[in-house]
Amino acid sequence: MSKDSPTYALRKRLPGNLLGKTLFSMGMVAKVPYFGTVLPLVQEMRPGYCRVVSPNWFGVHNHLGTFHAIAACNLAEAAMGMLMEATTPSSHRWIPKAMNVQYLAKAKTRLTAHAELAEPIDFDAVTEGIDVVVSVRVCDTDGVEVVHADITTWVTPA
Repeated sequence: MSKDSPTYALRKRLPGNLLGKTLFSMGMVAKVPYFGTVLPLVQEMRPGYCRVVSPNWFGVHNHLGTFHAIAACNLAEAAMGMLMEATTPSSHRWIPKAMNVQYLAKAKTRLTAHAELAEPIDFDAVTEGIDVVVSVRVCDTDGVEVVHADITTWVTPA
């Protein structure tokens, strides 16, 4: 079996408490600065699933004072990226290829992105390249899904 990605290996080495989650999230933003616009906090990260929270602060507001749709997309992509980092072994690599987004409701609170794979990936069978779709539900504090994104990634051997 292949080794964990360096990103996931780092997450597993840090404590699972708020300090460890904050340090990891700050490192993620240092590596991918644009994610910093939503002040993400990676709350849970494991193969096949990732949960990332973003506060409702003025930096993500649109002209209506609600969470901007594209900021919600940024949060969805952060969750998808950390899911793929936790899922993809170091023998393979991935890159985003497409994003299909539905804006379902106004977002007036902090948001939580739940990225999930419908089924596990058989990396031993990935010899050329395959599309992997990550489903991301972006929910408000009441659990209402305000944005849904299906993000297609391209996975190949490294």
